[in-house]
Amino acid sequence: MLSTIFNSAVDYLVNTIGSLGYIGIFILMSIESSFIPFPSEVVLIPAGVLISQGKMSFILVLFSSLAGSLVGAFVNYFLALYFGRTIVEKLVVKYGKVVLISKSSLEKADKYFEKHGDITTFVGRLIPIIRQLISLPAGFAKMNILKFTFYTTLGAGIWSAILIFMGYLFGNNMDIINKNLHLITILVLIICLFIVIFYLLIRRRKRAKEKI
Repeated sequence: MLSTIFNSAVDYLVNTIGSLGYIGIFILMSIESSFIPFPSEVVLIPAGVLISQGKMSFILVLFSSLAGSLVGAFVNYFLALYFGRTIVEKLVVKYGKVVLISKSSLEKADKYFEKHGDITTFVGRLIPIIRQLISLPAGFAKMNILKFTFYTTLGAGIWSAILIFMGYLFGNNMDIINKNLHLITILVLIICLFIVIFYLLIRRRKRAKEKI
């Protein structure tokens, strides 16, 4: 039953994206990357199918996906930067004890993103659900906009490429994608874990050299 619904939805989106073209991918990925939950799988996998059929270009699909992801991420980032931080600070002052958030905890969050915002933003863009929300704490902590843009693009680019290739390679057999999509997600999470461990080891080695 779920397989039938999934296949029907994919078929519909293949036709829809095919008619909207790259602008459609841009719009859908902007929605997916903002605060509106929308699975990127149902956008980019069908786009990969169209690439395999010679109806779309991989480079243009990836570019449209990245542009849309950045726009959606910027929406969250700037909302958090200009409005969210002010609202949160006011709530902390008035109701800090109630919501269990103090001014010092906000300062700690700022320091954390100052030190680890790059790896947090990059890895966050590869993790389901979190990738739509990671822009908010980056905005709250006033993360450097150039760093935010670079690591958002890097993370979103890798995730987009994975989904596009899945559609390109297995688009003619959607059951394979349906059954193994969770395995891809688990694999990405494992890769993220290794990236974080590698990052921490490098920082530890750097600190050790600074002490010498």
